[in-house]
Amino acid sequence: MSEKTLNQVEEFNSYRAKMNEKILGDKNKIINRIFNLDTNAFAPGALDVKTKELLGLVASTVLRCDDCVRYHLESCFKEGITKEQVMETLSIGTLIGGTIVIPHLRRAYEYWEVLEESAAE
Repeated sequence: MSEKTLNQVEEFNSYRAKMNEKILGDKNKIINRIFNLDTNAFAPGALDVKTKELLGLVASTVLRCDDCVRYHLESCFKEGITKEQVMETLSIGTLIGGTIVIPHLRRAYEYWEVLEESAAE
């Protein structure tokens, strides 16, 4: 893979962090509470973090949110979820979402490869 492809993870995280800081810095009560809910929803509870991340991944796939898919793919990767588990999760998202999800599946597969490649270096 090219260096440009490997920088996808860094660019995505850098942009996300920069914009989240700006958005949260405005101290909009509703937006801040939504961000807080999101953080707390993916904390360990009755379901473990791995299960919650896989649920987030399938929901993001069905909703066709590439940023969300990337976020959950990276979280899954960090949690030690295997490629096979991710692909099975994405297959469910594709089944539920229908063929319109296939372009998002392609980008998700590519991003997972980038995560694997980045970890190998």
